[in-house]
Amino acid sequence: MREPIAFRGVSTDLDLVGRLRADIVNGAFSPGERLKFAPLSERYSAGFGTLREALSQLVLEGFATQEVNKGFAVAPVSCKELNEIVSHYIELEQRALMSAIATGDDNWEANIVAAHHQLQAIEKRAWEERVARHSEWVVRHRAFHAALVAACSDTWLLRLRTLMFDQLDRYRFLTKMAPKGKRASRSNEHKKIMKAVIERDASNAVEFLDVHIRGTADKAMLLL
Repeated sequence: MREPIAFRGVSTDLDLVGRLRADIVNGAFSPGERLKFAPLSERYSAGFGTLREALSQLVLEGFATQEVNKGFAVAPVSCKELNEIVSHYIELEQRALMSAIATGDDNWEANIVAAHHQLQAIEKRAWEERVARHSEWVVRHRAFHAALVAACSDTWLLRLRTLMFDQLDRYRFLTKMAPKGKRASRSNEHKKIMKAVIERDASNAVEFLDVHIRGTADKAMLLL
């Protein structure tokens, strides 16, 4: 399970932060959309004070913005920000992956294979079925990438990589708007990464990961 990132000086309901973050990442709220307290209070069954604390946390994480006399809004998206996110995420993910490859055991390998099998069960389907099961794919996709780095023992590295994963995922959701012919499965890329990791081939694993991440970003870039 992903660990919420808490910042000093902000007391929050972490479950509410997680739900708000997930909805922003998953596109329930559009970039730049105002986050008004009344509808949010009804949606999440939370008081205004609790919502303010949760949204302040998300401002610190970069998922929301706050302006004087205007309140909170979903953070905007841009090509410049996406390039920054990709650069930082690749560095963090590759470092975590190399650490995991160096120290992972048989159980770590087994979990990667199992997570990949679950992911591939959707990715090998026809386009229409993949679209119908997109929400399920999101969960399995996150689980696969988390399994790859699970043997990394650097807690802060994993926390920061999770934050950047969510930031990139927010942009990846933009690709849902792409037409049928441009939403190809990434199954082969996931398989290549999995195989290289299991074979403890760190060089190829980080290279395949780089190609995979940049491919996701390139597709999102076309829609910005």
